[in-house]
Amino acid sequence: MPELKNRMLFISHAWQYDSAYNTLVKWFNEEPNFSWRNCSIPSTDALPDKTTKGLAEGITRQINPSQGVLIIAGMYAAHSGWIDYEIGEAKRLGKVIIGIRPWGQERLPVKVQDAATVLVNWSSASVIGAIRTHI
Repeated sequence: MPELKNRMLFISHAWQYDSAYNTLVKWFNEEPNFSWRNCSIPSTDALPDKTTKGLAEGITRQINPSQGVLIIAGMYAAHSGWIDYEIGEAKRLGKVIIGIRPWGQERLPVKVQDAATVLVNWSSASVIGAIRTHI
């Protein structure tokens, strides 16, 4: 059997909306023949420096080794300066950006649509398929 490709992923999320983040982590951990490393910043292990500069440096440090950035494209993303920063850093660092449509949501923030390499629906098969194809 061929060796599994280990994908390094940064999942963009707001700590107050981490149920979608937790679902993605669960999907990745339970998927057969899928190896990944989490480069994200979970709310349980938040960055120690809460200043704007400290958070920005921490986010960049986490995105840098990743191969791809996953953005859950909820409408809260339209109003988040931190998602703007993460998109900017992902583009600057040449990372694949996968935009994920939340379950049942038809409207997506334009900034996520414009930045995404690919947009996928909220299902484990769609998300993992996009990762396997693009990362």
